[in-house]
Amino acid sequence: MRVSDRESHSDPHNKELNKETMAAATKIVLSLLFFQLATTAYSIGVNYGTLADNLPPPAQVANFIKTQTIIDAVKIFDVNPDIIRAFANTGISLTITIPNGEIPGLTTLDGAKRYVAQHIQPFYPATKFKYILMGNEILHWGDAAQKNGLVPAMKMLYAALIQAGIKDVKVSTPHSLGIMLSSEPASAGRFRPEVIPILLDQLKFCRETKSPFIFNPYPYFGWSPQKENFALFRPNKGIFDQLTKKMYTNMFDNLMDAVFSACKAIGFTDVQFVAAETGWPSACEFPVCSVQNAVDYNSNLIKHVNSGKGTPLMPNRKFETYIFALFNENQKPGPMAEKNWGLFRPDFTPVYNAGVMRNQQGGALPGKPAGPVLTKPAHPHIPPGRPAKPGKHLGKPGKAATRPAVPVAGGKKWCVAKPGASPKALQANIDYVCSKGVDCKPIQAGGACSSGDLASKASFLMNSYYQANGRNNFNCDFSGSGLITTVNPSRGACAYKA
Repeated sequence: MRVSDRESHSDPHNKELNKETMAAATKIVLSLLFFQLATTAYSIGVNYGTLADNLPPPAQVANFIKTQTIIDAVKIFDVNPDIIRAFANTGISLTITIPNGEIPGLTTLDGAKRYVAQHIQPFYPATKFKYILMGNEILHWGDAAQKNGLVPAMKMLYAALIQAGIKDVKVSTPHSLGIMLSSEPASAGRFRPEVIPILLDQLKFCRETKSPFIFNPYPYFGWSPQKENFALFRPNKGIFDQLTKKMYTNMFDNLMDAVFSACKAIGFTDVQFVAAETGWPSACEFPVCSVQNAVDYNSNLIKHVNSGKGTPLMPNRKFETYIFALFNENQKPGPMAEKNWGLFRPDFTPVYNAGVMRNQQGGALPGKPAGPVLTKPAHPHIPPGRPAKPGKHLGKPGKAATRPAVPVAGGKKWCVAKPGASPKALQANIDYVCSKGVDCKPIQAGGACSSGDLASKASFLMNSYYQANGRNNFNCDFSGSGLITTVNPSRGACAYKA
């Protein structure tokens, strides 16, 4: 008798057991399949900026991302209906950003409900909204009304979404690391005192609604020749945190853990993090921007994030991370770096291979930058470049007005006005610093620094602010008009702190 004949004459009870066994086996196989799919899901998204006059239509962009890349999440800097519509039924999650100026009008439920009805409901659920971001870097760039209205607007928008039956979209807001008072070592990460009340309210909201705390960690802005390998995920000796006894081998982890330490210091360790912007420009006026540096940073970042290794203080995690940016954008203002953050050119050809293309390994691909790469000597200051928004970049190295070239050993740094900064920008810096409680008497009549020109007066106060607020690179940002220097700018009785 054949095996099949034996089976056909077997006990019916055995047949039921076989069915149960097969069902159990099928369940196990499906569970393993779902587990594999979950563990191979990518944590990398991309910022889709549109400050260019040569970009392809949004529908083509959405199709390219879906069919040619491993990217499964996109973030935009507005609520452009054409882009929102283009991502409908693609399976790609979309994060949209409410313009900063809209915030005061969203602090009431009626205002938030109108906004949801106009900008969200017409596209939901065909477009897979993931996050709605209330403004962009409000605590860095926003005015008083925007800062004070930030969390109330988030709460009203969330309530409006729930009332509209939209329960799977989270509300948050992205911060620049200008909110940090200190970030090195990571265990010393702390928020600036003046932003803590707003952050406390926001973190409570995030905890209650299970929304992430979102910020923009840019190792590029912490670059120096000495830290280049550390910033680019290249082999380096690392930085040992004496307090936690943790070793850091890259700046991205250090920044993530610095924010974690800052959150922990005010009572929050249970809120998830999202890195909303990070990247590296492939070309600018200085060697810090190069195709190879951009390849090293972004490709190593992707591998690191998708490894699930996490950070020393947050191990075994995959942080949702959005690379800046999808395209080179030829109409972004500022220095060359501003136009060269993209992974792709407007014709969809890669500027370099960061490892986001399907069926393609990461590694350097010769790319054609949007401008020439000059070969000025590297300079230990935070380099130019940044997404198109107020400043956060510094220009080429140079001397501030009337300061002697006196190199100083011992790692001291000062903040001065960037050569070529406009009088309007310099005066705005003076007004801003004086409004923050910095002693402005030295530049006033009879003061030790009153005899200089506008640039030297602004430099003195910018440095005073920089030294008093943590001496982080971002403390010398001043909307792109500040410059970190290792040359002592003191002159006569006008002594700069260090």
